[in-house]
Amino acid sequence: MQRIGFLSFGHWGPGRGSRTRTAGEALRQGIELAVAAEELGIDGAFFRVHHFARQQASPFPLLAAIAARTSRIEMGTGVIDMRYENPLYMAEEAAATDLISGGRLQLGISRGSPEPARNGAAAFGHQPAEAETAADMARRHTAQFRHAISGAGVAEADPRYAGGAIGLLPVQPQSPGLAERIWWGAGSRSTAVWAAGLGMNLMSSTLLTEDTGVPFDQLQAEQIQLFWDAWAAAGHSHQPRVSVSRSILPIVDDEDSRYFAGSALRDSRDQVGVIDGLTARFGKTYAGAPDVLADQLAADAAVQAADTLLVTVPNQLGVDFNAKMLGNIARYIAPAVGWTPAHS
Repeated sequence: MQRIGFLSFGHWGPGRGSRTRTAGEALRQGIELAVAAEELGIDGAFFRVHHFARQQASPFPLLAAIAARTSRIEMGTGVIDMRYENPLYMAEEAAATDLISGGRLQLGISRGSPEPARNGAAAFGHQPAEAETAADMARRHTAQFRHAISGAGVAEADPRYAGGAIGLLPVQPQSPGLAERIWWGAGSRSTAVWAAGLGMNLMSSTLLTEDTGVPFDQLQAEQIQLFWDAWAAAGHSHQPRVSVSRSILPIVDDEDSRYFAGSALRDSRDQVGVIDGLTARFGKTYAGAPDVLADQLAADAAVQAADTLLVTVPNQLGVDFNAKMLGNIARYIAPAVGWTPAHS
């Protein structure tokens, strides 16, 4: 395990006990938590992207603000729903954010998950082409986005206003190296193989939209191995990265116990359910005493197979609580999976 980051779903709302009651608070607290995480030696600050919900929706202003307030920590998404995106505008935003950060952007993208809106992408102006599914459209947008950030030309030059240039113009700005820091959020073994063939890093979450009857960590470890095999077969020139997400809730004081003792009893095993019409296996929540969680994570096959661990945080509990939680993970749990703080 080379890197550990946090993954925030960016929830906000006026519910009982919420310390993140407005969208403004969610954004500002995301920045402050990234700053605190960097001070703890945590390696990454990642944010989920959801539309038509009280969650983070437009990631680039947030990521650019984090880039301006920090110097080392990576910032990224987990994941952007590519059904909604204008690929060329997104390429400009991503490159600008990466340049502000000095090359620290790690951008997770995917075909998306079920959203509150019945056909939200259409409201954003995006409809599948004839004989194309929404997933096909997301992959088409992905190909256009990756083409644009590679520096390839995408629009014909007008010599009158382009200094006499002819041919195709690339979008500007460009950020060298960004193309190798794009991750695909793969929900199955087959999509992991597909992403490897195209040269994208693998981002695997706390669920897979398939179930073979084996424990979640073993199924995810199989997905990771298939990704590595496909990457090797494709002959890419650079090394990929692989991340997995886990819900890790150390209980070290009365406040932690008040929030998470129920999870320690209720969510301590895998769950199988249906999402988006597909049978899915959901990974368990790691909640309990730090020494117990350290042993459990050291035995987690997928955590051992990945180089990056993203820890989901209960962001509505506020910056101080989440910084405390990340500090406890860094001190008492993460060393069991071979990780050391970046400032060590």
